[in-house]
Amino acid sequence: MTRLGLAAAWGGFVAAHAIAIALGWLWPNQPMGDTYLVYEPWSQAALMGGDIVGVTAPWVYPPLALAPMVLAQALVWFTSYSLAWAALVAVLDACAFAVLVGRGRSRSRLIAGGYWAVFVAVLGPIGIFRLDAVTVPLAVAALLVAVRHPRIAGMLVGAATWMKVWPAALAAALVIALRRRWQVVAGGAIVSAVVAGVVVLAGGADHLLGFITTQGDRGLQIEAVAATPFLFGAGGAEISYDTAILTYQVSGSGVQQVAQLLSPLMLVVVGGICAIGVWRMRAGAAAGAVLPPLTLALVVALIVCNKVGSPQFQSWLLAPTVLWLVWDRYRATGPAMLVLATAALTHLVYPVYYHLVLVGDTVAVTVLGLRNALVVVLGVWAVVRLWRTPIHEGNSRARRLLRRTVRAERI
Repeated sequence: MTRLGLAAAWGGFVAAHAIAIALGWLWPNQPMGDTYLVYEPWSQAALMGGDIVGVTAPWVYPPLALAPMVLAQALVWFTSYSLAWAALVAVLDACAFAVLVGRGRSRSRLIAGGYWAVFVAVLGPIGIFRLDAVTVPLAVAALLVAVRHPRIAGMLVGAATWMKVWPAALAAALVIALRRRWQVVAGGAIVSAVVAGVVVLAGGADHLLGFITTQGDRGLQIEAVAATPFLFGAGGAEISYDTAILTYQVSGSGVQQVAQLLSPLMLVVVGGICAIGVWRMRAGAAAGAVLPPLTLALVVALIVCNKVGSPQFQSWLLAPTVLWLVWDRYRATGPAMLVLATAALTHLVYPVYYHLVLVGDTVAVTVLGLRNALVVVLGVWAVVRLWRTPIHEGNSRARRLLRRTVRAERI
């Protein structure tokens, strides 16, 4: 049974990735566009003596994001850059998947592995052909090894954060929930020191943190949760294309004010969620009960309070959901199904019906609005679960789950 379950999990993983990659060539609206339109030119320029984005030129991403783009160039010899990128993502996913399922002796881990496969197929090519796809397996692996190897977890999350900022939410959750929190901090500090040192020595000190100010100048992207009312006509908003950052945004009465409020709102919401996590831990709740809803709530907060709102952001939800399924799959079932629903709706929004969203088609915009509403519901669910984390009777169960997790990691 163990071998059969393990074979089924890996078979589902391979099939799901094959489907998602193939759809990149079949669906409309350029689901692979970022790979050959921006990642390939950026990496070619760095390799051929041109500008090195994030080092010698300003960039929208943290500087380590260039590493996987350059690494994919090493695979171009056998195919196109887009397929090389897909192969790189699949290999990284496979490494994290191996950490997850191990030798197949844990039923919860096999279920979580099956869930991961379904998620990849349901979300589609947007979960493969974007930079976020590189950070997701790092985040999954970090959460899975955090209890036994907090320093490694800190290094993995640190590396992912220097590619895309969102994994910083996972680092905050680990620091709040784990007793060996300083090991997490140390791991992240080591990676940060290495990245910063390399960039500074290469002459890129002025651009080291440039991604923060670059993002701050962006408008309200049409997929953002806060943009939903404007897509339905609020403020007489219209959709326009920003050629500087290559994205569609809404413009109209009140849009700029909403966009300006989102960053401070994110700080307040994230701070409030962290405060709840600290409160539950100090009240005596177990880390095994606090960490899964805490990580999910923080990730959802980064999505809901974000003025960018790109469809690939939904891939961030995988890491905390997988962790929750491994530690307590019964309580994780509801949120996990809701995550799949948001992934399915995101797939419809982009790339399938994106051209209809751009012209304000009622059905397409309604699908997008429903997706955004479900993300908000998911965040509320996670916060409520975090708030209600059991203090007494829940501790023994959560600690048993943690011990079971540690034993599984030894296998």
